[in-house]
Amino acid sequence: YGMIFVEICVGSSCHIKGAPEIVELMQKYIADAHLENEIVLSGSFCSGRCNRVGVTVTVGDEVYPGVTPESFRDFWNGTILPAVEKAKEE
Repeated sequence: YGMIFVEICVGSSCHIKGAPEIVELMQKYIADAHLENEIVLSGSFCSGRCNRVGVTVTVGDEVYPGVTPESFRDFWNGTILPAVEKAKEE
């Protein structure tokens, strides 16, 4: 089945707004859920979808601006996990 590709923007704007923290959280959640074989995590430079708050994360073809450490758990549960489940079905 398909892998899910997750790109975290590490451009200067997102870097200042906490990209390193989001990368760390993503790595931790992937490891805790044992999803290393399902999720391909990478960094990307500016995706042109900057938000005043938070970091832009691309999941597959969908772009999610404004992910913060505070909203990360909801993002994981509401976006990442459903995408993993969908990839398993395909």
